[in-house]
Amino acid sequence: MIDTAGREEEERYSLALGRIKQIRQEHSVPEGFRDFFEKEAAFLLQMDALAGRLHAGELRDASLKELEQINRDIYSELLPESYGTCWGNPVYAAAVLGDGYGKYFSFLYAELRGVTVYAYEGRKLDMLRCMELFLECYHMFGEEELPTPENLRDTLYWYVSDYCGEMVEYRIRELVDPSLDFAARIILESDLTDIRYLYRFGEYITENEKKTAEFLAAQSQEDIDAMARTYTEGYRIGFEVTGKDLSRKKTVNIRYRLGFERMVRAAILQFREMGLSPVIYRSAAHAVNKRQNLRIGYYGAIPNKQFEYDHRNDEAVYLDENLAARKLRCQQEAFEKYKDLAAVHAGPACIEVFGEIPFVPESRDAACALTEEQQKLRVRMDSESGQITNRYIIGEERSFTIIAYPVPEIGEQYPEIFRETVKINTLDYKKYRQIQQILIDLLDQGTEVHVGGRNGNQTDLTIRLHPLENPDRETNFENCVADVNIPVGEVFTSPLLSGTGGLLHVKQVYLEGLEYRDLKITVKDGMITDYTCGNFDREEDNRRYIEENILFHHPSLPMGEFAVGTNTTAYAMARKYGIQEKLPILIAEKTGPHFAFGDTCYSWQEDTKVYNPDGKEIIARDNECSLLRKTDVGKAYFNCHTDITIPYDELGHIRVKTEDGREISILEEGRFVPEGTEELNEALDFD
Repeated sequence: MIDTAGREEEERYSLALGRIKQIRQEHSVPEGFRDFFEKEAAFLLQMDALAGRLHAGELRDASLKELEQINRDIYSELLPESYGTCWGNPVYAAAVLGDGYGKYFSFLYAELRGVTVYAYEGRKLDMLRCMELFLECYHMFGEEELPTPENLRDTLYWYVSDYCGEMVEYRIRELVDPSLDFAARIILESDLTDIRYLYRFGEYITENEKKTAEFLAAQSQEDIDAMARTYTEGYRIGFEVTGKDLSRKKTVNIRYRLGFERMVRAAILQFREMGLSPVIYRSAAHAVNKRQNLRIGYYGAIPNKQFEYDHRNDEAVYLDENLAARKLRCQQEAFEKYKDLAAVHAGPACIEVFGEIPFVPESRDAACALTEEQQKLRVRMDSESGQITNRYIIGEERSFTIIAYPVPEIGEQYPEIFRETVKINTLDYKKYRQIQQILIDLLDQGTEVHVGGRNGNQTDLTIRLHPLENPDRETNFENCVADVNIPVGEVFTSPLLSGTGGLLHVKQVYLEGLEYRDLKITVKDGMITDYTCGNFDREEDNRRYIEENILFHHPSLPMGEFAVGTNTTAYAMARKYGIQEKLPILIAEKTGPHFAFGDTCYSWQEDTKVYNPDGKEIIARDNECSLLRKTDVGKAYFNCHTDITIPYDELGHIRVKTEDGREISILEEGRFVPEGTEELNEALDFD
C-alpha cells in the first residue's frame, strides 16, 4: 500500500525547501523587510541540513568541539550580546519596521525557532508547517502593494487556528504516552560519562549543564541512587499518605533541567519498580501550547531570558473567542482520544534547579500585550482547560513531588552547596514531625494568627482559621514532612477568607525566576485588593508586572495558603554561602512564614480526606472560593498558586490569638518560642 499522505508531505517539503533556497538570490521584497526574510531563510536551511545529518547518524561520533559549535551557531542570535539586532527582539523589530509590523515579525521569528526542536526530534511535518508559514508571509511582501500589519496578523492567526488541533493533540499525547520516548532513550542509552550526549537533545547547552553532568558522573552509584530514592520515595509516599492507589497508575511525568540525566536514569529505574513508565516531554515549542514565559517539561539553558519575557504575551496576536473555543475543543477531543492513557497517568515528578544569576526583566512597550478583553478570555480559558484536564487525569487520583538542586553558576563553592542541599533534602523527618506537631497543637488553639515584620519589613497580616468542631480529631494544619514537597519543614493551612487581611511586604523575593523588589500586597477578606513593587520607575509597569506574573491576569486572587516554615537549616545554609536570593521557592518557603495566592494546596482534591501522622483529619481543605465548585466550578479555581516567603530576619512575630483573648507566641524576632522547638533556633545562631 502506498502512503499517499506521506508522499504528499515529502513533495510539499521538497517544494518549500527549494523555494526557500531561492530567496537569497531574489530581491522581490522591499529592502526594509529583506534582512528578516534572508536571515530566516538561512536559518531554515541550516535546520534542514542539520536534520539530514541527524537522521543519517553523522553526528553520533562528532567531536565535542564540533557539537559545541553547532549548538552555538543555532542559538547565537538570541544571546544577550546579539539580541540588540535580533528580529526576536520586539524593540529592534519595531525600530526597523515600525510598531505595526514589528510585533508580528517578532512573533513569526519566535514561532520559527521551534524548527530546532522539530529537526532534532525528526518531526518533519512540523518543520514543513513552519516553512510554509514563512513562505506565505514572504510572498505577501513580494506583491506590488504591501500587506497591512492587519493582513500579516490575519496570516499568523489562521496559521495558529488551522494547526491548533494538531498542535494541541500532540501536546496532550506527549503528556501521557510513554512511547514518545525521544528524551527517555537518550537518558537510558547514552554513555552519561561522555557529556557529548547533552547535545543530542537540541537544547542550548552552557557550562551549567556540562559541569552538572560532570559533577554527577563523578559520584558513586550509591550516592546517585540515594538522591534518586529521596525523589521517587517522596512521590510514592505522596500517594500513600493521601490514601491514593498508586498500583492503578502506569506513567509518571519527569520534568527536569538538562545535566541531571544520571540521577534521572536512576529515578526511571526506581519508578519502574513501582510499575511506572516515564513520560518526559520538552517545554512547549508551538505558540499555542506555551504559557507565558514558563518552562513546563524538560529544557536546557535559556539563551536569553529577556527574549522569553518579551514573548510571554505572544498569544495577543491570535487570542479571541473563536480561537479559545477551538483550542478547548481540541483539548477535549485529544484527551478523549488518549483517555485510556490519561486514566493511568500518576502526575509530575519535578527536579528544579537554583543558583543562576537572578533575572531582572525590562518592561518593553514594543512587546505584545493582552488587551483587557484578552486577559479575561485567558483567565476563562485557563479555568476551562483545568476542568478538562481534571476530568481525564483526575485530581483525586494523582499526586506529584518536587525537589531542587543547585547548578554550578551558584559559585566556586558549588560542590559544597550541592552536598549541603543533599543533606537538607534528607533531614530527619521524624524529628521535624515531632517539633511541627508542637506548633500545630498551639496553632489549633487559635481563631486567627497575626504576622508582623521587622527590620524595615512592613508586614501586618491577620489570618483567620477554620473553627474546629472536634479538636481531638480535627486540625487546621498539615504536618509537612517531605513527601511531595521536598525538603521537610512547614506546617500549612488553607485559611478562611473572611476576616483574613492586612499588608504582606517582602523587601526582595524571586518567584518563578523573576525578581521582585519591595513587593507589597494588600489583602481584605482573603482577596488581593492592591499591589505594587519597586522594580520599575513607572508605577503602571510595577502593577502590570505583578498582574501578569502573580495574578496571571485575574482581577484578584484569594490567599490559598498560610504556612509556617521550620527549616532553619536551609536558611542557615543560604546565609552561610550568601545565596539567599538564589534559593528556589521550594526551599525558600520553608525558611519563614509564607503565603500563597491562588488555589489552595488541595485544589481539585478537597473531598479527599487527609490525615496528619497523629491521626487527626486536616479539615481546612476548602475556602470560600473553592467551595464554589459545588455550584459553579468555573469560579472555584484560578489555576495558579504562588508562594511568597518572609525570611526570618524580616520576621517580627507570629502570634496565635485565641477565642478567649489569649496570645500564644510561635516566633518572636525571628526565633521560635514554644517549649520543644528550641532546637530549630540552633541553626540560626551562626552570626
